[in-house]
Amino acid sequence: MLTIHADSQGRALAVDGAWIAAAGALEELVAECPRARVRRWPGILTPGLVNPHGTELLEEAYHPDPREADELGTEPLTGDALAALAMDDARWGASARRGVQRMLANGTIAAACEELRNRAVRDAVHRSGLAVVGRIGRPAGVPSLDPYACGLPVEFAPPRERGSAARFAVFDVPDEAGLADCGAATCVATVVGGRLVYRRR
Repeated sequence: MLTIHADSQGRALAVDGAWIAAAGALEELVAECPRARVRRWPGILTPGLVNPHGTELLEEAYHPDPREADELGTEPLTGDALAALAMDDARWGASARRGVQRMLANGTIAAACEELRNRAVRDAVHRSGLAVVGRIGRPAGVPSLDPYACGLPVEFAPPRERGSAARFAVFDVPDEAGLADCGAATCVATVVGGRLVYRRR
């Protein structure tokens, strides 16, 4: 089913399956596709973010299960705290799935990684639809689920246009300057492969 995603600025994308069928003003797309379902979102549509610390966040950190919050807290565990855990493939895979979901909740649609060596992590990332982009060496900055908190220039995925993959995010801010000020926690929706993979409740 054709779906039109529109932001509060009147900009819109028509999504057909996993692909962008059209991009433009909401009124134009509704006129062009009168039977499409329309989703209206607060804020701005963007191409989605690239997190520069994919390896550190997915393969070198443990994302606690909410049921472990009393014991382990809610933030990713690294270093000695990670070393103290009994990590097996099942636990690594579950951690990676939670880590990916938390990335998606920050409008991230791609993670920059060195080669992922842990098969459980690699499989979890592949099944999620999160894109993996290569990198050389370790980036500076502080690994964070919010790319705006890393201390590095924020990178967006390639622009959305007709015929490109439907991978984008929506942030409840007035413009990109507001996004830089408020950070990626303002994400209200993330779409990957045409699917709504995160929606803020």
